[in-house]
Amino acid sequence: MLVHEQLTSGPSRLDLRIATTATRPVTDHVLVLVHGLPRAYGMGRRAAGQLPELAEHLANESGWLVATGTFSGVGNSTGTFSISQWSADLACMLDRLDDGTRRISLAGFGLGGSLALTTAVADERVRGVATFAAPADLVRWSGEPQVLHDVVTAAGVVDPDVPLLGPAELFDDVTSIDPLASAKLLPPRRFLIGHGSDDLEVPISEARALLSAAEGRAELRVIQGAGHWLRADPRMVATLLGWLDRHR
Repeated sequence: MLVHEQLTSGPSRLDLRIATTATRPVTDHVLVLVHGLPRAYGMGRRAAGQLPELAEHLANESGWLVATGTFSGVGNSTGTFSISQWSADLACMLDRLDDGTRRISLAGFGLGGSLALTTAVADERVRGVATFAAPADLVRWSGEPQVLHDVVTAAGVVDPDVPLLGPAELFDDVTSIDPLASAKLLPPRRFLIGHGSDDLEVPISEARALLSAAEGRAELRVIQGAGHWLRADPRMVATLLGWLDRHR
């Protein structure tokens, strides 16, 4: 079953969907799926596409409560992209899901994986993180400030009523989070790194850099022949379900 809610995060109204199951014994675990930022024209609004369906599938197969939301500027959520705002959005969702007894984990895709890592290090409620195709070096991922600004604008994650940061400010904002430093600090909490061997947007070297930063205290799963878009890959789904099962 998938329940739809709306949350307020600063100037933004966010969509949140929470999946539960009636077919498996229910656990006290919660998994939050964290979307990324597609760099293709107009795709930012669809950054969370397929994640509600994935949430339902994971909930039915694992017994976990699985939630996924759309951050500012994505889907039907209002507001404009910035990492600072997305961090606040994710914190707002965690506050909604935390009832004092649930054990929360995060699974992030692309930039959402980088955000999940840095959020977990700052929030002790998060017991584990799985990243898929996550960039380790956001300076390299962002490119030049004007290029990043153009990519975000083209992606469509900008609300006319909430101006996008200027190129230099936006670059500083995105690169203010440090996935490598977070990967070092996350263990001994559970840490899964998933990556496609043929990812052209975020090369496999980024996954190995995260593993190195964690000093080997993480699981690396390389999905052979897979590119950047992993959320619909059945091998990714099996990898994530296996991680959830071992996380009980």
